[in-house]
Amino acid sequence: MATTGDYLKLHFIVFLWGFTAVLGLLISIPSVEMVFYRTLLAAFGMWAYIVYSKGSIKISSGDAVKLMLIGFIVCIHWLAFFGSARVSNASVSLVGFATNSLWAALLEPLMNRNRIKIFEVFLGLIVIVGLYVIFSFDFEYKLGLALGIAAGFTAALFSVFNGKLVRRIDAYNITFYEMVGAFIATSLFLPIYKFTLADQQVLQLNPTALDWVYIAALAWVCSVYAFSMAVKLMKKLSVFFIQLTLNLEPVYGIIMALLILGDKEKMGLNFYIGTLIIISAVLVYPTFKRRFDKPVFMQ
Repeated sequence: MATTGDYLKLHFIVFLWGFTAVLGLLISIPSVEMVFYRTLLAAFGMWAYIVYSKGSIKISSGDAVKLMLIGFIVCIHWLAFFGSARVSNASVSLVGFATNSLWAALLEPLMNRNRIKIFEVFLGLIVIVGLYVIFSFDFEYKLGLALGIAAGFTAALFSVFNGKLVRRIDAYNITFYEMVGAFIATSLFLPIYKFTLADQQVLQLNPTALDWVYIAALAWVCSVYAFSMAVKLMKKLSVFFIQLTLNLEPVYGIIMALLILGDKEKMGLNFYIGTLIIISAVLVYPTFKRRFDKPVFMQ
């Protein structure tokens, strides 16, 4: 039986995940170097948690390779998400990321050979309308929003993969190997990044003491702790309710960004109208799925 404390814990997890874009902007080193350290600390933190809880990281070599390859997608997701915040602001990156649920609604039937539902197509069109409202005016953060959408797409992609694997592989092992894969992917990308995108072709791998605090928070609080707590809450709360609540992440994130970062986060009216349209589409998706789950055609 779920208690009030369980619901508060769930909202606290959503609050933590909504705070990631703000943390990314508070860190002084570039986003690629930040992701490099975050994945390293997250992999170590997940391993330490598994050892502490007397678990095991032993899985088949084939599954380990699959998970680490999915970790490459996680790496792309974080690079796009934090890159979006850096070239625009936290609010823009969170709005782009808010397309995650609808990307999943389209990717899951395509990848699992299920039927596409008409209400999912309708909600997808609503999201496009929201994006059009934002882009139709003199919107200066087009690249930032595009990267945010890419972050939402990649998040949906690795979530669909994980939805299959979690049926037979422990969730903590999935997280550990994917963090290892994300770390490897970031390490491989660093030389390319250095000679193409890095400022003056120099890597900034010397975080300040405060940067380490923020990076550790991203790795251990926003990744390891929040994920572990979410898994525990699934014993008491339905997956439907958890996913519905997670859709509030962009709302929490934008509010926190306005409070912490101030004027930098203030946008034009068209941005907030478009954002409201996108978030509304995301929030009504579970209700539409429950009431209008009818197929259009076979894949």
